[in-house]
Amino acid sequence: MRQALTSLLIVVAIGCGTQQAVDLQSAVAGESSGLTAAAVLGTVPAGLPPHLGIGLAEQNGQTWMRTSAVAWDYRYMYLTKGWSNNWGFGALDGSFALGYMNDAAAARFTPVFTYYQVNGEAGGAEAQFLAKTQNAATMKTYFSDFKLLMQQARAFGKPVIVHVEPDGFGFLEQQSAGNPNAAAAIASTGLPELAGLPNTVAGWGLAFLQLRKAAGATNVVLAMHVSSWATGVELATNSVTNPLQPIVDQAYAFLSPMGIVANQTGATYDLLAGDPLDRDADFYLTTQGVNKWWDASDTASIASASFNRYAEWLRLWNQTAGKRWMLWQIPVGNSNHLNVANNNASRQGYRDNRAEYFFASGTAHAQKFASVGVVALMFGSGASGQSSYQNDTWTDGQLFLKSRVASFYAAGGVPLSAAGTPADAGTPADAGTPADAGTPVVVPDAGTPVTAPAFTATAAASPASVAPGASTTVTATVTDTGGALTNGIVDLELDDAAGTKVSQQASTAQAFAAGQTRTFSWVVAAPAATGAYHIAAGVFGANWTPMYLWNANATTITVATPVAADPAQYGFEAGAQGFTASGAPITGLTSSTAQKFAGTHSLAVTFSGVAGTQNVRVASPSVPAGKLVSFHVWIPAASKISGIQPYVLQNAAGGWAWTGNWQPVSALKAGAWNTLTVQIPAGASPLFELGVQFATSATWTGTSYVDSISW
Repeated sequence: MRQALTSLLIVVAIGCGTQQAVDLQSAVAGESSGLTAAAVLGTVPAGLPPHLGIGLAEQNGQTWMRTSAVAWDYRYMYLTKGWSNNWGFGALDGSFALGYMNDAAAARFTPVFTYYQVNGEAGGAEAQFLAKTQNAATMKTYFSDFKLLMQQARAFGKPVIVHVEPDGFGFLEQQSAGNPNAAAAIASTGLPELAGLPNTVAGWGLAFLQLRKAAGATNVVLAMHVSSWATGVELATNSVTNPLQPIVDQAYAFLSPMGIVANQTGATYDLLAGDPLDRDADFYLTTQGVNKWWDASDTASIASASFNRYAEWLRLWNQTAGKRWMLWQIPVGNSNHLNVANNNASRQGYRDNRAEYFFASGTAHAQKFASVGVVALMFGSGASGQSSYQNDTWTDGQLFLKSRVASFYAAGGVPLSAAGTPADAGTPADAGTPADAGTPVVVPDAGTPVTAPAFTATAAASPASVAPGASTTVTATVTDTGGALTNGIVDLELDDAAGTKVSQQASTAQAFAAGQTRTFSWVVAAPAATGAYHIAAGVFGANWTPMYLWNANATTITVATPVAADPAQYGFEAGAQGFTASGAPITGLTSSTAQKFAGTHSLAVTFSGVAGTQNVRVASPSVPAGKLVSFHVWIPAASKISGIQPYVLQNAAGGWAWTGNWQPVSALKAGAWNTLTVQIPAGASPLFELGVQFATSATWTGTSYVDSISW
């Protein structure tokens, strides 16, 4: 899909002889480098600084920001799955977040949380984002945690930004094929606060607003993350000649009912959030051969990989949605870095030009971004090994961000304009290169309506999961739901999770009759890198214009390294293998992929009862006398399991002799696999039973896992 789409200026006769110029997008081939001057829309949320604020990523208890002598405005951290009980080291009450808020406020920073929990929920990774939102039990736990955050934020009482699920809204757009009415479990979670919301993807977005409202956390500023690749077009580095307004419109149509516009909660999101890049640019170039650099020139074309293009995308979103922006997790790298993995020595890390762009030229570039709606710039690394503000030594021997932000503030910074104040982009658009209005497109006679082609497309891959380098066959079904197409292009792409094209099959000179359905087959070689990939399907006119259809997620392919089978006698790969349990507190046994010691499955042991002792066992195992039997047991954090005992029991001929290895839970590790052994006596009679005995100290609901029992 990454072909240039020619923009048009259409002059259409309307009403009583009047004319209206419909500018679909400035002609991208000669598009000006400047930004269109316009009034900034949307207010700066109450309690935030009246100037462009600068912040950094820093964990709770760290003191670098506090001791840096720089008046930073914001301090942020991630809240991932497990934060609500401090990842097993605290009470399940969300107090960890309150501690972070208080710690930030004590240093006069506004705290910012990136609420990034769906990917940590059981059931898969990014490719299963939509599927997880459709699981009522998962969403009940998920939104219960968010409710705790809102309650603790209300107790904090000062402004706090909560940045909701970076890239999550983008995954939902792609995995739902852009349908905000796709199913999701919201009211069906059973949480009373969400009872009135629809069980849809749109309802998922509204749930955060509703829980803030229910908690009375009026001090919370909610920011919705807008991914630049969500529509299937990675606008900033790859598809740089694609017109921007249609990309914004497509994403806005999906996101607006999720809480950008007026809705049944009575509130909307306060900010939009974006990430200019998730790693240093030269990390991608040196490790993956992918160019993510942006042209920092003030004269760079908007139809290029440039800061000007990104700023124009932000401006169009501001004008369309009426919301201000926070830019988050901006790479710290500068041109003085060594392009090596960062192990904390001076200048280690990878090069980038984003930090230099905003602060190496006084306040001009920061002013440009404030003029398109940005209220905050927050810097931090998106992965280990990237550049850090703690060792980003510049050519003058000073830490770059620390020294430049101090100078930025000392020079007065950048005040934020009020809503409706014209934005001074500094370089007005070049009025000398307008779209050609002298050659208007001929509009058909209104008396002879012409039906334009329109399409739907679905796809399936067989197999849907393949090993790196293996092949799968994609079958795409394309239906013309509008008028006939005489000469078009059917485009199939394999894109990675970020929307970057990996491979492509474009079928040219394709014709469709109105209502016709056709299938297209493509044998796709899987990339070497594992992960989730999307098959995108599009239909275009000849020469790639116009675009009639673009489905960025027609189907998903998973590339995964084959997992070796568990060689143990009891690996539970295909079932419970005869293991049973009866009575409280254990209520069920099943083969599960939620945890594994080896292979792909383990035996899930479900607890839902009062305190007690119970055995998970198999009858008449064929274990020879004298063998050492190994068991592997996974114990969840914060369980009420008090002890575990693997055991063997001889039959009547052996006098029902019991041999066990009792271990108190204090001797075991929670949230991990524990290896336990039992030595069968030499000369033991055939075994009557082999198993694991669990003891619980209180009523508890949860799951432990047993796997890879071998001898």
